[in-house]
Amino acid sequence: MTRRIAVFTGTRADYGLLSRLMRLITDDPALDLQVIAAAAHFSPHLGQTWREIEADGFAIAARVEIPMEDDSRVGVARSMGQCTIAMADALQRLAPECLVILGDRFEALSAAQAALIMGIPIAHIHGGEITQGAHDDAIRHAITKMATFHFVAAEPYRQRVIQMGTPADRVFTVGAPGLDGLLCDPAMPLSEVAQSLGFPLRPPYVLATYHTATQANEDPVEGVRAMLEALDGLSHDHQIILTYPNADHGGRAIIAELNAFAESRSERVLAVPSLGFRRYQSVMTHAAAVVGNSSSGVIEAPSFAVPSVNIGQRQAGRLAAASVRHTAPNVAAIRAALDWALSAEGKATAQAADNPYGRGNASGAIHRVLARGPLPHDLPFHDGFAHVFPK
Repeated sequence: MTRRIAVFTGTRADYGLLSRLMRLITDDPALDLQVIAAAAHFSPHLGQTWREIEADGFAIAARVEIPMEDDSRVGVARSMGQCTIAMADALQRLAPECLVILGDRFEALSAAQAALIMGIPIAHIHGGEITQGAHDDAIRHAITKMATFHFVAAEPYRQRVIQMGTPADRVFTVGAPGLDGLLCDPAMPLSEVAQSLGFPLRPPYVLATYHTATQANEDPVEGVRAMLEALDGLSHDHQIILTYPNADHGGRAIIAELNAFAESRSERVLAVPSLGFRRYQSVMTHAAAVVGNSSSGVIEAPSFAVPSVNIGQRQAGRLAAASVRHTAPNVAAIRAALDWALSAEGKATAQAADNPYGRGNASGAIHRVLARGPLPHDLPFHDGFAHVFPK
């Protein structure tokens, strides 16, 4: 009898990280993949990225469509409630034996809440990490406490999950799934990327993404303006590729800044709602530097030997390679970090950097556990507080 494994994806970013695992589940006759696509995938202004899922050959078993127009704090909170309701309906209909959730976004928390109450075990990817500048930090730890199986990106993160009361034999250090494509998917030639974008992309160029730092005292508009002003100071030899932020509060204001900047400099700047995972990794592969506050600049960029500039507090606390230069969210600091990243020293540092997030085989390791590991009804009861209150 096949195991029904549901995979939840709420954004372009987590889909890209999950797609290889989804392929392995699909190709395994002992497993039945159920794709639950939600939230930002169905947003017109974020690129309708559900189409990428179907274009890759995956059937969407459940569509969790929720309002995304209001990106205020109360609007996001209301969307979370509606996502939980829709997830309950989807999980009741699909009845999966396990639900895979990656990361720390509000949509993921909504999915986890529904699964927890309905008694559906959760396999959580990327737990144990710290991002002090975003409320994702609290969401990530909350999902950890709800989950049964844990697939972490580095050994320090495994220890943190265990310290939270999780049995050690349910926590697996597998590395970051975002690196898996390095082993299997060659980067698209730059000419092919340029043709797909309808933009004459050529080196040198910089790839930039800026999100709201939801927990830090950083104004998203001021932050993205500082980044754009610093980028504008680059020589005109440098092109700039800008990608849209996540669907967090303040995201629409960031998008407006990106579009205005790109439209006034259309000969060398392009703003893209979503590059898609393979194209994003291909753009990163050929980039002179990655700039902004996305986790990809910290987790993936070092494996491409690309220096990155991490702005502000959003990723504060994460493990980072020597090729990641952290900087305050002001123009002077960002310009200095950019100068380093584009220098011979920055390039040499990136070439020699060791990425703490693994070598690119996470999806295979996760698949093996999902396919052959015991499900929760086969596991003994564990008192997660036994180490705190010994008998």
